[in-house]
Amino acid sequence: MTVVETDRIDMAHESVELTLDTLFERLEQMPVPEGYKVEIVGGNIHMSPQRDTHWEIIRRVVRALEDRFGVDVRVLSDVRIDFPGHMNGFAPDVAKLADGAKKDVRGRWSHEDLEFIAEVISQGTGPNDYGPKKAAYAAADIPVYLIADPYTRRCHVYTEPKDGDYTAELIVQFGNEIDLTGTAVDLRLRTAEFPRD
Repeated sequence: MTVVETDRIDMAHESVELTLDTLFERLEQMPVPEGYKVEIVGGNIHMSPQRDTHWEIIRRVVRALEDRFGVDVRVLSDVRIDFPGHMNGFAPDVAKLADGAKKDVRGRWSHEDLEFIAEVISQGTGPNDYGPKKAAYAAADIPVYLIADPYTRRCHVYTEPKDGDYTAELIVQFGNEIDLTGTAVDLRLRTAEFPRD
């Protein structure tokens, strides 16, 4: 028994500081099922499956951005970006980079270079998109945050971030056009073809 107690004490002294990088390094060593997205929200690991509905909405948002800005527009999907707050390493469904954005010395994109984020709700992780992720995006001053919710068949558009919150919200039913003119993405987004769950 003494050996076991000593081993536990030794292991405790050898523990590595828990950071986003160490968590993601450990996740990379785990067998994450194919088709699952992994994020760390407030220090908690979340895995969500990518469904057909999810992908179809993402594809239509990306296509709208390409139609507006050209096929060379800098758009990311499911790429880790660290955000303000306690251990927030998100992989937004769609993230548009500003012109001239460059990776940092570690080869990562910075939240300071994002102009637009879209998240498509998954049943298990939807509360993150409406809660802590929305707060982190506002704290990061992301000018436009779009939530597409195939369960409620609505889109929520948050703009005008100030003091860690969005001061403007627009709710649009699927089937109607979202007017994003006058924002960083300056486009009209059609939702008539967004699939519903």
